[in-house]
Amino acid sequence: MFNIAGQDQSFVSAWTSLDPYAQLVKSLLPRAAAVRVFDANAELRWSSEATTGPDLPRLIAELAQRAQNDRGAAGLLHAAAGHEPVYLWWLRDDASELIATVAVTTRTAQDGEVQPFHFVNALIKAALECLRRELAAQSNMQRLSNQLSSSDRDMKLLISVSAQSDQPSGNQDDLKTLLQTAADHLKCKLSALIVPEKSIALIRGGAGQTPDGSVLARTHRQLLQMAQSRRKSIIVNRVSESSTGASKGPALPYRILCCPVRHPSGRVMGVMALFRESDDQEFAPTDVNLADILARKATSIIEANFDALSGLLTRGALEQRVRSSINEPGRTGSWSALYIDSDQLHVINESCGMHVGDAVIAQIGEMIRNRMPAGGLAARISGDRFAVLLPQSPQQAGKFAEVLRQSAEQLSAMNGSTRLHVALTIGVAPLDTSTSDLAHALAEAESACKAGKDRGRNRVEIYQDADLSIIRRHTDISTAGDLRDAIAANRMRLDAQLILPIGTQEMTATPHFELLVRMLTIKGDTIGPDRFMSAAHRYQLMPSIDRWVIENAIAMLQPHADLLVNLPVVFTINLSGQSLNEETFADYLLQHIETSGLEPGLFCFELTETAAVASIEKAELLMRRLRKLGCGVALDDFGTGLSSLSYLRALPVTILKIDGSFVRDILKDPRSESMVQAIAQLARTMGIVTVAEYVETDEIRARIATLGVDYGQGFAIGKPVPLPEVLAELPLYAAAMPVYRPVEDTVPAEAPNLH
Repeated sequence: MFNIAGQDQSFVSAWTSLDPYAQLVKSLLPRAAAVRVFDANAELRWSSEATTGPDLPRLIAELAQRAQNDRGAAGLLHAAAGHEPVYLWWLRDDASELIATVAVTTRTAQDGEVQPFHFVNALIKAALECLRRELAAQSNMQRLSNQLSSSDRDMKLLISVSAQSDQPSGNQDDLKTLLQTAADHLKCKLSALIVPEKSIALIRGGAGQTPDGSVLARTHRQLLQMAQSRRKSIIVNRVSESSTGASKGPALPYRILCCPVRHPSGRVMGVMALFRESDDQEFAPTDVNLADILARKATSIIEANFDALSGLLTRGALEQRVRSSINEPGRTGSWSALYIDSDQLHVINESCGMHVGDAVIAQIGEMIRNRMPAGGLAARISGDRFAVLLPQSPQQAGKFAEVLRQSAEQLSAMNGSTRLHVALTIGVAPLDTSTSDLAHALAEAESACKAGKDRGRNRVEIYQDADLSIIRRHTDISTAGDLRDAIAANRMRLDAQLILPIGTQEMTATPHFELLVRMLTIKGDTIGPDRFMSAAHRYQLMPSIDRWVIENAIAMLQPHADLLVNLPVVFTINLSGQSLNEETFADYLLQHIETSGLEPGLFCFELTETAAVASIEKAELLMRRLRKLGCGVALDDFGTGLSSLSYLRALPVTILKIDGSFVRDILKDPRSESMVQAIAQLARTMGIVTVAEYVETDEIRARIATLGVDYGQGFAIGKPVPLPEVLAELPLYAAAMPVYRPVEDTVPAEAPNLH
């Protein structure tokens, strides 16, 4: 049998074992004279005969489009006058894509009779199916081999670029090093990186060359437009005047390779451009391959160093850059650190939801980027807090801080028809350039910021040594004293936030309320936990708060005991790590439950993952005692600890609460989505119910339902309301709820309950 010469041997080798199939076809179809196999492009790849006339390949080519369009057709009979009959079969892979055409030429019978296609097809259908499966398997293996070869080439290119002998100097960050590497390795006149939303505009010259910034000034708009419109790398080996958008002057004497820089979501957010002089070698596909790898590496660097929400640096990136920026050649003079805190964000989050607060953070980040002076650095260091480093004295930096403060007042966040107020308190402190101690400078700037909050907020404060005692008294001692008084005077309040089943379990699972504690001032104003919890932890007041919550929750539920017996509702109470470590707390808790006259199944007790792992033996013992009594046990903030999986088997939990940091980013971060789905699947296999925190929008609620999460909690489910209001509406819940099955210790996966 014959392989067709002139074909790519790596491909032809996949067709060298077809002789047995041809013999099988001929044995099943005695009139068969020749068997030929054509690929999906109508190219002859294998033949049982040494020669083939031109008519058959032409026929296969003519019918190729028909085969592609009519995917349900098995083949046909071609019987032209004066020619031997030819039976054609179209073989397809498992995805119905054409992989081969089999042509069987038959000898004409003595009586001139030609067997119909369906008759011949029935004779050799099984043999053709075996051939189809082998060709499909070989095609898949070839495709995999090509992919591996391509990946191997990419890796070799990346290693080639990364393993250069010249190491970057200490004053270059990762992106500058990447650009310098690209310019040197690809022998370019210059390389540039432009990412407007991150305020990145970098340019590096080739080896020993000074970059021409005017080139980037003339082309950056067109380069960005090309990258965003075409969404793929583009080679421009001849730059005309119209290509640059210039109305006057000669064309640029450069060849250009333009690569899109993509956001992790796939959106084009910038461009990396490489320039060669017009008389240098043209850019080739291999250069595109390498440039694409470098562009992807630039994306990973940006993702690691820039906060996705604000567009500013991360704290880690700021700490890495501060020393090189201060010691940059030619840079002298004073440096200052700014610590910026939003005054109203917690109000916006509590009133409107975290998604509105995120919009405010993004606005503040954009405002800082747009007003940043040359040489400055800015980062989002946590939540609604930002840090700025400026090559200025504290007095000059204070003027810049005042500009930011005034600009923030012009920002607005809309919630329906309501305009939300945005305000900043900013602390300023000097940065010691001899040590570049960022942590110390930020600590002093934070102290100044806290002093500004004590003095009325929405102001700028420059750090003074004498303020330290004032700050400490007002932020820690004063808050702790107020909290002690509030507990003693019963100036605390319990709110309840609804947790509901989602997805397919909405009508078959138990609703749930989490009890949240608030502090009240003497005037009756409400103070949220973000204002007093840090002082409570620092001064060991958490056990007192936990005991107050337990006693008051039981006291408020007892008048409704008869209704709650038949009402499938669960109330969750948070327990702190400090209470867990008290020797008498476990006995105190169980005694209050047993003597309350309430069903133990009415309660679920929640520990954070960090607290449970820190006292694993005590946590496990308390959880088992609570489970034996009939209470539920929840593990909060799951996924943020370092030992989640290793301790999960040891803790007899009934609920995993997925940390809100994963849930809130689920629509824009594929990794957060994957984490939520993985936790939900793991929990379901272990018979544990999952609750997603921070379900702030209906879109998030719909997405987590598709990922297998059982319950949701957040503003899209329900806002916290005073517990008495919830208890007053219990008869309505009883009337509205369907009949539920009894709660059992082992929960079926198809109808999860919170025990």
